[in-house]
Amino acid sequence: MYRERDLSYDFLGIHLDSPFILSAAPPTDELDMAMDGLAAGWAGVILKTTSVEANAVGLKYPMMSSFGTAGHKLWGLGNIDLISQYHIDEVCQRVKVLKQAFPSKMIAASIMGSQKEDWQALVSQLKKAGVDLIECSFSCPQGSMGEAPGRMLAQSVEATEKVARWVKEAAETTPVLIKITPQVTDIVEVARALKRAGVDGVTASNSVPALMGVDIETFEPRPSVFGDGAYSGMTGMAIKPLTLRTIAEIARTVDITISGNGGAYSWGDAVEFMAVGASNVQFCTLPMHAGFMTIRDLRSGLADYLDRKGFSSPLDIVGKALCHIKGQEELPAPRTRSSIDPDRCIGCGSCYRACRDGGHRAIEWNAVDRKPRVDEEKCPGCAQCMQVCPVNAIRMKQELGTDTHYFEFKGAR
Repeated sequence: MYRERDLSYDFLGIHLDSPFILSAAPPTDELDMAMDGLAAGWAGVILKTTSVEANAVGLKYPMMSSFGTAGHKLWGLGNIDLISQYHIDEVCQRVKVLKQAFPSKMIAASIMGSQKEDWQALVSQLKKAGVDLIECSFSCPQGSMGEAPGRMLAQSVEATEKVARWVKEAAETTPVLIKITPQVTDIVEVARALKRAGVDGVTASNSVPALMGVDIETFEPRPSVFGDGAYSGMTGMAIKPLTLRTIAEIARTVDITISGNGGAYSWGDAVEFMAVGASNVQFCTLPMHAGFMTIRDLRSGLADYLDRKGFSSPLDIVGKALCHIKGQEELPAPRTRSSIDPDRCIGCGSCYRACRDGGHRAIEWNAVDRKPRVDEEKCPGCAQCMQVCPVNAIRMKQELGTDTHYFEFKGAR
């Protein structure tokens, strides 16, 4: 049952009623949609990335594609949609309307430019409109800023620092987040550049460049625009592990505020993002798939979690997992082996086949009673069997000295 609890705290001086934000994406590209999202209970919106009036917007349709199973088609959602069809003048009007209608919510906007004058003009106009926060898209193909054409701005440490300084210079006291890309050699160097530039935080991160698929009958890429296609920006659950690593790498090494973005699909995902260093979490694919009212599940699930863990605020979660992230060489070396619960086992044989042809042939199979058995002498505890078990009947038993530790598969919440 849906329940309420105080989930509020301050983020960059802005009061949020929960950590859950609608990111700069299709759900925030129409005024009535943004209003519906805020009315449903989202803590804030970041209006879809806009540009100066002179910038031509050439959207192509269809722009969406996906991959996944037939029953859950949005493990990965791809788009060739880079920017809003609405320019800065229209976005500023929307900021004013939203601030008047929802004075207690965070109203932010995302921008992109190709030269210093554009970036600073966009910032100036949004400040006059009363925006609470400005996010800058450094992670979509845009003006080269002296770099190789077609590269993302955030793929250059030098260009990132230079343009971020321009933006913060114009923004003054208005908080600025820079949205970066994981498609770099060293994400920490990018974050350090932003710290030097003086911006208030980083959005980590963005969609991942991908080719979503090819029709093997026509050889048309997906999505197909009259037979041809382009690389997409992939979002959804498929990129969650990349985002977790990006957030954690920044949080472990750079003292800068992080807004988590990319792959969160549940309250549990949001807790994971915050546990590795994010101070709030942006959502896009979830509301696009299941609607704005999913905020009720996010809020209720987080409320129950905070109570169960004895936390007083969502901020108590931030960074809690970082001390447990080590280099592989720093990890202990316990004696590990697979442990199968016979009461849960349904006799499907998945673990036996996986171990036989992809593991260490440490699981034996009784064809009469259809039950697997672990040969503990052969089993090194690789956990391959645990990944394929459909009913979570397998866990790993670890022994180090006199201590014993168990871990089991945990699915998405």
